[in-house]
Amino acid sequence: MENIILGLLILQSRTIYQLRKRINEGLKLMYSCSTGSIQAAIKKLLRSGYIDISEITENGKLKKIYSITDSGKSYFNTWINSPVDSGAAKNPELSKIYFLGFAEKEVRIKLIENHISDLKKMRSDLEEIVREGAMLSSENKNNDIFYYQLQTATYGRDLMKFNIEWYNRLLKNIKE
Repeated sequence: MENIILGLLILQSRTIYQLRKRINEGLKLMYSCSTGSIQAAIKKLLRSGYIDISEITENGKLKKIYSITDSGKSYFNTWINSPVDSGAAKNPELSKIYFLGFAEKEVRIKLIENHISDLKKMRSDLEEIVREGAMLSSENKNNDIFYYQLQTATYGRDLMKFNIEWYNRLLKNIKE
């Protein structure tokens, strides 16, 4: 979570609300976040000196704005330039499938049907992000940051397609 926050703060300073909104809109495939998890990561980053906080009053409300420091940029750059950890790709939901034989058949069917429905919604959301990103990409041809963000959304969309197909096959087998 800390590296996600640092990456977002490199792009622009943000409030916790803005961080959570951005993570939930574009990064939910990688991280699900709550305000509490963001606050915990923010505290850790503040203690490490990787981010700073400033306060502004806007419409009579006090807002805390977080910004990345030079040491935070250095830490982020070390992380982004390190090898990709292939062993880190985990899918905790598969543990439920692994033990699904303990559930009644009707429950299995309902769980899988609901999961497929959720996956279709996520794929639809990602499809919209990819569609909007493709339109913007012609304007951002030399923007490496945008390119890789769009590629991540494309990966997510394609992964959702695979997952939907896989769970549909599983559902068909359960029903037979």
